[in-house]
Amino acid sequence: MKYIPFVNIKQGTKSVHRYSNGNTLPLVQLPFAMCGFSAQTKYEGGWYYYPEHRFLEGIRLTHQPSPWINDYGTFLFTPQTDKIYDDFSRAWSGFRPEEAVMRPDYMKVRFLRSKTDFELTPCVRGCKIRLTFPTDRTGFLTLFPIKGDYGYEVDTENNCVKAWTNGKSGGTAVNFKTYLVVKFDKPIDTEKTHFGESGSEGKDACIHIAFSDSVVTADVSSSYVSFEQAEENMKQDSLGKSFEAVQSQAEELWEEYLSRIEIETDDDKQMKTFYSCMYRTGLFPHKAYEIDKDGKAIHYCPSDGSVRNGVRYTDNGFWDTYRSEFPLLALIGRKEYAEMLEGFIVDYTEGGWLPRWPSIGERGCMPSTLLDAVIADAAVKGIISKELLSEALDGMLHHANNDSDDEDYGREGASYYCKLGYVPKDLFGNNVNLTLDSAYGDFCIAQVARVLGRDELIDEYMARSKNYRKLFDKESGFMRGRKLDGSFEDGFDPFDWGGDYTEGSAWQNSFAVPHDFEGLAELYGGKDKLIEKLDELFATPPYYNVGAYGCEIHEMTEMAAVDFGQCAISNQPSFHLPYIFAVLGEKEKTEYWVEKLCREAFSFEDDGFPGDEDNGATASWYILSTLGIYDICPGKNEYIRIKKLVKSAKILGEEI
Repeated sequence: MKYIPFVNIKQGTKSVHRYSNGNTLPLVQLPFAMCGFSAQTKYEGGWYYYPEHRFLEGIRLTHQPSPWINDYGTFLFTPQTDKIYDDFSRAWSGFRPEEAVMRPDYMKVRFLRSKTDFELTPCVRGCKIRLTFPTDRTGFLTLFPIKGDYGYEVDTENNCVKAWTNGKSGGTAVNFKTYLVVKFDKPIDTEKTHFGESGSEGKDACIHIAFSDSVVTADVSSSYVSFEQAEENMKQDSLGKSFEAVQSQAEELWEEYLSRIEIETDDDKQMKTFYSCMYRTGLFPHKAYEIDKDGKAIHYCPSDGSVRNGVRYTDNGFWDTYRSEFPLLALIGRKEYAEMLEGFIVDYTEGGWLPRWPSIGERGCMPSTLLDAVIADAAVKGIISKELLSEALDGMLHHANNDSDDEDYGREGASYYCKLGYVPKDLFGNNVNLTLDSAYGDFCIAQVARVLGRDELIDEYMARSKNYRKLFDKESGFMRGRKLDGSFEDGFDPFDWGGDYTEGSAWQNSFAVPHDFEGLAELYGGKDKLIEKLDELFATPPYYNVGAYGCEIHEMTEMAAVDFGQCAISNQPSFHLPYIFAVLGEKEKTEYWVEKLCREAFSFEDDGFPGDEDNGATASWYILSTLGIYDICPGKNEYIRIKKLVKSAKILGEEI
C-alpha cells in the first residue's frame, strides 16, 4: 500500500499572525533532514506561504520550525526570463496552485510569467532541481537573499555556483554561516550571468545564473561547516544520480516512515488526516550534523562557533514535543530517538546547559527545562545508553540547582525554587508553570537516578516533585502564584491569561501534575472532587480575559472559536486534560472528549489544526489519540489505553 497519496503537506498552512490553523509550511523534505524546501508566496517575516495565494516569489531552502522562531540559513530560488529583477518582491510570478504538485518527496510548480516549470526532490542536506525554461528565451535561476548578508561566486569550469549566508534569528556565535553549492548539468552562460546591482556580497546581494539550454538540472547541497563539506554532503546524498532516481529514493524513505503505523478505516477523510499528521511527525527535529570525508560525524557548535565531532539535532521546542512527539517516537522511531538524544546532550557537554528550544542555537522561546521528560522517558523505556544517560543526569542536576546568567538557559528561578519550593511571582512571570514544570522535572530526575542506581538522589527528588502542592489554593481550586512571603495576591480571576501562567489561564495550567494525579486529587478532597473540577472545566464556556498580555493573543482566539469549554486543545497545556479522567477511573469520559476533539478539531485540509502544530506535537497528539494510546506521564513507561478511533491498527507490523 502507498501512503504518500493520503498526505496533504499543506495541512495547517492556512494561518495568519492572528489565527493559527497550524502555522505549518508545505515542506518537501526527507524525515528529520537538515533542511526542507517550501514555496514562498509572499514574504511577511515568519509567515511566507498561504495556500490561497495565486502568486509565487520562489522556492525557499528553509529550516524554519515555526513562524514565531523564524528562519535561518535560507536561500530563495526563483526562475526568471526576459526582464530580470534584483528583488523577489518584483520578480514574483503568478502560478496555479490547483495545478501544482506538492508531496513530501516531490514538488512541481509552474511560474507563469517566465513560463518555467520548477521541479524539486529532497535529499538529507539539499535537493535536486529540474528547470524547464521556454525554448525561445534565455533562462535565469536567481538566488535571492532573505535575511542577513549573502555572498556568491561562480565556478564556470565546474558549472557551479557557491553561495553563503550568515542570516539567522539568534542563538549562535558570530561566525555562523550556511554554505551552499549548486552544480548544474548544463553550461552556465557566463556572458549573461550577473550579480545584482548590490554586487556579489552584502545584505541585498543576489545572482542571476543564465543558461542557453532549456532543460537544466541542478544538484543543491548545504553545510554549516564549509563549501568543501557541502560538496562532500552532495556526494553522500547521491545527487549525481538522475532526477528520477533521487525522487524514487525520497519516495521510498517516506513510504517506510509512514508505513510504521498502518490503520484500517472506511473513512477516507480520516485516512488523509491520519497520514498527513504522520508526515508532520517526521519533519522535526532537524539533523544539524554532517559526515566528513572520513565518515566521521561533525557539527557546527553554536556556543563558540567551532566545528566539533559528534551528532547534533536542532529546531525543536521541548515544552511542546515532550508531551506527544517523543512518546510517539518511542513507539515508532527508537533509533532516531536515541540519536536525537545524543545530539541534544552534546549541547550540555559543549555549552554547559541542556537545550530548551534549540534552533541552530539556543532560542529559549518557552519556559522550563522539559528535555527532562524526554530523557526520563528514554531512560525507563531503554532507549538511551547508561553512559549517555549518566551525562544527561549531570546536565539535569545542573539546571535543577543553578541559575544561569543567560535567561535562555536553565530553569528560571532555580535558586528560589530550591530555597522556597516554588518560583515567586514577585520576581518571575510564568511562575506557576515554572514551579509545576520544575516539580515534574524533579520527578524525571528521580526516574533517571533509579535507572542508573543513584539511590542517594531518588528520595530527595521525589520529595521535591511534591512541590506543586505549595501552589494549590483550596479556596479557588486552582494553582496560583505565591509571593516571596508565601501569600497569595488578592483579586484572583481564573480567566486571566498570562502573568503567572504560560499561554493560558489558571484553567489550562492548574492540572500539570502528570507524575502525581493521586496527590492532586487529595488536594481537591478525593478523586470525585477532582473529577467534578474537570467536568466544570469542560462545561465552562471558553471565556478569557487578556490579563497580563494586555491584548488578545492568537491562542485565546483559537480557544474561543471552538466549543470544548476551557480545554484549549489548540495549545499543548491542554493535551493531557481529557486523559486525566481515565487516570481517575472515568475512562468513558476520556473516550467521549478524545473522540469529539479528534473528530471536530482536526482534518487533512489546509486549515486542519486547531492551533499551532509545533514541530509534530499536535499531529502526534492526534495520532496517539486515534490509536487509543496516550503516555500522560513520560518517565513512567505507562500508557493509557482507550478505544481506537479506527477499525484496526498496527505499529511496526504488530496489532494494537
